This record gives sequence, structure tokens and C-alpha cells, in this order.
Amino acid sequence: MRPQTVSTPGWYDTRMPPSVSLSAPALAAPGFLLAPGRPAIPAQPACGCRSKAAAISATILTKNSAARLDEVLRALSWCDEVLVLDTGSTDETIRIAGRHPNASIHRLDGPFPGFGRAHGRAVALARNDWILSVDSDEIVSSALAEEISGIRLDPNTVYSIPFHNYFGGRLITTCGWYPETHERLFNRTATSFCASEVHERVQTHGLKQERLRNPVGHYSYGSLGDFLRKMQFYSQLFADQHAGSRRSSAAKAVTRSTWAFFKSYCLQRGCLQGREGLIISAYKAQTVFWKYLLLEEANMDLCR
Repeated sequence: MRPQTVSTPGWYDTRMPPSVSLSAPALAAPGFLLAPGRPAIPAQPACGCRSKAAAISATILTKNSAARLDEVLRALSWCDEVLVLDTGSTDETIRIAGRHPNASIHRLDGPFPGFGRAHGRAVALARNDWILSVDSDEIVSSALAEEISGIRLDPNTVYSIPFHNYFGGRLITTCGWYPETHERLFNRTATSFCASEVHERVQTHGLKQERLRNPVGHYSYGSLGDFLRKMQFYSQLFADQHAGSRRSSAAKAVTRSTWAFFKSYCLQRGCLQGREGLIISAYKAQTVFWKYLLLEEANMDLCR
């Protein structure tokens, strides 16, 4: 399938209409860093479990996502459409996506606008109003596909989904990674993603919320290198988002990172999960440390 090259508006509406202009400068998504295929993947749903109640578009942001993408897309074969928004992959991402008949492939160029706006752009490009937002390292379980297909979706309800997070092939049940849910299924005529550069989420104000029972498998970290690369990326996004509006200092970086480690390793029982718990807790602390130092640097640059 030949990907469409599209551009995006210079503004962002959190309730994006189905029809959008494609004439302004384009936006890009980040280079997602995906874990290699270590954990066992849940059984994939058959194409026959398409929802009778509503046509659903799954949306995915990709860049160099070949490591998991085939598994991710096979798990979405029941969706009416999978909107793949790619931003300059140099690996096999586009070729892999093109093998899936329900995949609609689009490309964006230009600087990354932040996760919220990038997700909002994917939502606007989708064919259907019902949106299931999935990252390129997240695999929808067959049980979740059947659950979604068996319910009558309410446009005034945002549906949250349980997440099972894995590191190095092991399900993580400590460090604040479990239990975890995210709002990922919604009707775009009622809501969409907020415009945050990082820690984006679907807006739920004034809407009902319902929690689904079955999980998504999240395979974001497979090696120490994944932690290091994502630490740099997310820390810089945090600094860019809050420069000029939030104070920071080296002392704040130290105190907040120390608290982050103590919370994850002790209060959230990372100490009970061996090596994985220690690594995840240290990763959380280091991310906090560097994001506040980068924010301090960004604030100083604005004052020069």
C-alpha cells in the first residue's frame, strides 16, 4: 500500500472534526523505541469479531516500529480500519503495515508537535468516529477485542482499558506499573486527546467513564538501551512543554528524583520484583532528575 503524505494545521482543536485541511505545514511523530520480541504474545483475535454496534478505527503513531508492528496489526484485524500515522521510518515499518488489508497509511514530515497533537492528528485522519488508540508496542488481547465487539458503545462514554506492562519478558506488577488503565476508546464527536506534549490523555470532562475488563499487553522496554533512549526523549519533551511556566533547579532535580526512587522501590514495592524492580525504579528517578535539569537549562536560555 502506498502511504499518503499529508500535512497538518498550525492549530489544534481537541474536538477534531472528521473533515480537516491538508494544506498547512506537516507535523512529525517521534522515533518510537520498541522492545524486541521476548514475551509471549496473547492469542490474536479472528477477523470475525468485528463490532456489530459500531465501525472502529484504530489509530497508531509509528516511526521505526518494525520490531512489534506486525503483531500489533494482527491483533487489530477485527477493526474496520487501522490508521497508521508514520513520520519518517527508515526500517520496514511501512512495508509491514502495507501487508495488512485494513491499514490506512499516512506520513507526516516536520518537527514533532508533542504526543497530544500527534494523536489528535491521527484521530482527525481516521475514517470512523469511534477511535481505539493503540501505540506501536501495545498488543490488544483477543479477549479485549471480543469484549469491545460485544458491547453497544455509547458516544458520551470514554472507555478505559487495563494495561499489562512487560520488561524483559516479565509482567511487572510493582513500581506503579500495575494496576494501570488508560482511556483509549472514545467517539471523536465528543472528545479527543489533550494537547500536552507528553503524558497526553483523552479528555473526559463532562463524559461518562467505563472501565473494560480485558487488557492490552504493553511491551515498551526490552533492554536497558530502551530505558536510556526513552529517558532522553521524554525528559526533553517535559522541558520543552514547561519552559518559562515552571521553575526548576538542581536542588529540585535531586530531591524529586530521590523521592521518585523511594516511591517506586519502597512504597510501590519494586524491591519485591528483583532486578527488574530496581532498574525500573532507577529509571524513574533518573528521568525525573534529567527532566528538571533540562527544564532549568531551558528557563535560563529564555532569560538570556
